[in-house]
Amino acid sequence: MTDRTTAAAVPGAQTAAPALDRRLVPPMVLGSVLNPINSTVIAVALVPIGAALGASPAQTAWLVSALYLATALGQPVVGRLIDLFGPRRLFLASTALVGVAGVVGTLAPDLGTLIAARVVLGLGTCAGYPAAMALLRAEARRTGQDSPAGVLTLLAVANQTVAVIGPLLGGLLTGLGGWRATFALNIPLSVLAVTLGALRLPRQAAPAGERGDRGSLVRRIDLPGMALFAALLLSLLLFLMNPHPGAWYLPVLTLAAAVGFTVRERRAAEPFIDLKVLGGNTPLLATYARALAAYVVSYAFLYGFAQWTEEGFGLTPLQAGLVQAPTFLVGIGVSVLLGRRGGVRGMLLLGAAGQIAACALMLALGVHSPLWALLVLAVVFGIPQGANGLALQNSVFRQSDPARTGSSAGLLRTFAYLGSMIASAATAASYGPQAGTGGMHHLAWIMLTAAVLFLLLTAFDRKLRRLPSAARAA
Repeated sequence: MTDRTTAAAVPGAQTAAPALDRRLVPPMVLGSVLNPINSTVIAVALVPIGAALGASPAQTAWLVSALYLATALGQPVVGRLIDLFGPRRLFLASTALVGVAGVVGTLAPDLGTLIAARVVLGLGTCAGYPAAMALLRAEARRTGQDSPAGVLTLLAVANQTVAVIGPLLGGLLTGLGGWRATFALNIPLSVLAVTLGALRLPRQAAPAGERGDRGSLVRRIDLPGMALFAALLLSLLLFLMNPHPGAWYLPVLTLAAAVGFTVRERRAAEPFIDLKVLGGNTPLLATYARALAAYVVSYAFLYGFAQWTEEGFGLTPLQAGLVQAPTFLVGIGVSVLLGRRGGVRGMLLLGAAGQIAACALMLALGVHSPLWALLVLAVVFGIPQGANGLALQNSVFRQSDPARTGSSAGLLRTFAYLGSMIASAATAASYGPQAGTGGMHHLAWIMLTAAVLFLLLTAFDRKLRRLPSAARAA
């Protein structure tokens, strides 16, 4: 007789509460970090790629933009499909694409092919984060835990850990095998992710209310809405990546697609993005706006400052990676500490203050600054790196519609990638043909503006006070 049967047979006995299925954690974590590891690994390889292929910083910036363009488009689409069909199939198909991208990038003969590989890579990393959030929502429902705070913190810490490893690994791989090794890395990562997903992800992970005839589920996919959303986002991001008068038609296309998307989604029986629900969820919209501002600062530092440390300050790729390492090491510590004790609003205010302080320090740096000053800046940047990502992730988990957790998580990443696009455009515009000190200071002013906006969006949002701390939510 099992313990559960015995307990049920004895009056007054209590059964132990179901625990989170720990077998899900490895594929969840690996899938969620595939995108950030490819973000950070290539950060210190942009200069060697430009030198090898005869490309300027403005041209190699497309390697960054292409990844985020594809992922910004794909995350909410894949997230919605995960809401309907469950994470398993989408996770396996997407992570397999990561391996394809690794092969194409490793063998790429020119910059155009390399950019195409990054597009495939962006699509391949779309499922990891929405799948993790959907699985957590299902586990929270099964176990009765409103918010699996420990696993949410683990996801944030895993991203920080990958960010520590990324620049160092990128520099090491570039030094040992050239920049192509940073693409080849995706082949074993893909094999591992597909294997873990096949062995551990549940076959019936779709929400109970969404299960049923597969044909009926397919008919509920809002293909016109997805197409209009893709047109809207694509035209907007293409303009942000290279804004100039000759591209006047892109904002026009963006506006037209936005109008069409709004009309379609308000009339659709099963909309891709339920604008009525989203429009009534002001706290979630505010979270998305904060994500946009926060990641403008974060990605401008990750890519823009790294380029200056190499071209302006004279460091090697490996040295540049080492200089950025304190940012992510501090970020890990901040995530772990705040994941146990901090409330969401307090995390966001701390992150805002850290970003403003770091931008001010960037304005004080120059080619004659001591190396320790760069390390101090990296340490200060670690505070918002750890606080903001965890706070934004927790906000979406608690503010989103449970039936749309995957698509809501995907939209969070979309707004983050919009921030990365703005950061990439700002970096290209600030530096031009070479990453000099004057351009770095110009970039720092743009970052400071975004950081102040992030602070204002946090300080005046009274509804943030209602979100519980991680300790209470657990």
